[in-house]
Amino acid sequence: MSSILTNNSSMVALETLRNINRNLETVQNEISTGKKVASAKDNASIWAISTVMSTDVESFKQIGDSLNKGNATVGVARAASEQITGLLQDMKELIVDAQQDLNDSDRAKIQEDVAAIRSTITNIVNGAQMNGQNLLKGTDALKVLASLDRDTAGDVKPAFISVNRVDLSTAAGTDAAAKEAADAGYVSTEDTITASDVAKQSSEGGYLSTTISTNIADSSTGTVDIKGGAIAAGDKFTINVNSKDYVVTAEAGWTVNDVAAKFVTDITADGITGLTVTATDATDPADGSDKAVLNLANSSGGNIAFDESKLAATKSVSQLADEGSVDITLKGGTISTGDTFTISAGGTAYTYTAKDGDTINTVATELKKSLDDASITNLDVTVTAATDPTSDDATITLAADGGTVEINLGALASTNAAKAGGGLAALSTLSVSTAAEATTALGTIDDLLDKAISAATTFGSGQKQIEGQTEFVQNLVDSMKSGIGSMVDADIEAASAKLQALQVQHQPQVGMGLSHIRPQADGFTVTGGGGVETPQRLQHVAEVEMKGRVGGVCFDGFGDQLGCLVPAPGVMRDDAEKMVGVGMTGVDFEELSVQAFRFVQVAGLMGLDRRFQNRKHPDRR
Repeated sequence: MSSILTNNSSMVALETLRNINRNLETVQNEISTGKKVASAKDNASIWAISTVMSTDVESFKQIGDSLNKGNATVGVARAASEQITGLLQDMKELIVDAQQDLNDSDRAKIQEDVAAIRSTITNIVNGAQMNGQNLLKGTDALKVLASLDRDTAGDVKPAFISVNRVDLSTAAGTDAAAKEAADAGYVSTEDTITASDVAKQSSEGGYLSTTISTNIADSSTGTVDIKGGAIAAGDKFTINVNSKDYVVTAEAGWTVNDVAAKFVTDITADGITGLTVTATDATDPADGSDKAVLNLANSSGGNIAFDESKLAATKSVSQLADEGSVDITLKGGTISTGDTFTISAGGTAYTYTAKDGDTINTVATELKKSLDDASITNLDVTVTAATDPTSDDATITLAADGGTVEINLGALASTNAAKAGGGLAALSTLSVSTAAEATTALGTIDDLLDKAISAATTFGSGQKQIEGQTEFVQNLVDSMKSGIGSMVDADIEAASAKLQALQVQHQPQVGMGLSHIRPQADGFTVTGGGGVETPQRLQHVAEVEMKGRVGGVCFDGFGDQLGCLVPAPGVMRDDAEKMVGVGMTGVDFEELSVQAFRFVQVAGLMGLDRRFQNRKHPDRR
């Protein structure tokens, strides 16, 4: 039995055929996908680079969207500030007109026009927003995502364009002030706690100390130190001089300097012979490391009594009895950013400052958290939230559990935050109703114009920067796409030409591979080479055994070539138009012409067979 695997010529031909098929597959994939590197197996490094670059392209598309949104936001602010500038110029003309000697009626008309322009400016400022961003209010800069910076290590960080806000609002500013009972967030309680005086600790503001013992010697000066730090209304301070107790009770807002000054006044008023009392103020009375000093100078010719044992500084402390409780109420309503809320427990005041979006429920929860974190002995804190914090009250309950707890109800406090006026706040008080006011308004309007012009230039510069970055990002995306294409895209024209060439190569290689197959006589009449494999068997050419075929004889012009096999249509399936069918060469014995198993065949084969027959039988022409 013969096999391709034992036929060197066949093996060479078939290996060539395999290479052509592999190249055909590669070229066909390039044409079908349009890419020469479609997966990591095609070229791992190029695929990895192109994939990273493709991801960056998509990221930069998103950055382009961010820049477009930022450009629109800044553009709105620029247009608004330019319009405000024009309105302020109109207002200046009115103010200049008001510098004349006018009657009250004319001034009133000019004032109406000034008020109308002010109202228009306010409306422009409030409406100059894009996607919820208003650059004419507030102070925080607008950050626009502008790029992605990749360092040499491959780490990526975002880059931003920052455009400063310019406040052109017309609202007047307000100072910080204690909340009134009607204000949202007002902290109060209807409960009471028995108060008692407790000695201040050495760490507390107002603590008294001295080096004087029993008296102040003649021609010497004794001092009493009053420790810096916060003191509260009701705090008491005692000094015994010349056998008399001098007691000073702090009032709201006092510092240790005020306490020292009160001692000077009270002791001096008694006119103690030879005693001069002065005070040295603390540089920063709220600083616990600083102090106020009371100076007692004796020039009496003898000692002046001083009782150190009666030196005292006390604070009023409310002691909540075991199992007792107090309810602290936060009035419902809308609170503002910067409002403060204070509760004192365990000898320490805890203050929370409201943030943007906070409600009284937020305040109550945050104060509870501060008290819980302090781990005050015997104190249990609960919160009852307001159902509707814009109208209902929230309640903080302080309860003693296991012993007494110091609760200073006098320290309950809440304040409305100070609010700075807008950049054009001066418009709220601008008036030309009198000649004097008109003169003041003339100086004011120039300042306001400068602010508006500065705002317009700020936004204009920011918008130009964003537009430049937008153009760069677009060019970058185009360049990256081009670079990716040059790395992975196939040359379709070249691939098509290569495909055509490979198809041409494929046909003769099939013929060569099959022409070297030797005949196998297994029950068939074989007179020579040129056996024909059935189409189904020839579809798998890794190993072909010449079975189930009829051999033919090649001679008389064919050079007696052995194995002049004609490939079946199945082998030529890649070029089906060139192979329609195959005819078996006939066998002639003793003038007996036999043609077996004739199939429809191509013209070339039919011609070959016809020439063979004509040479054997000239009379058949």
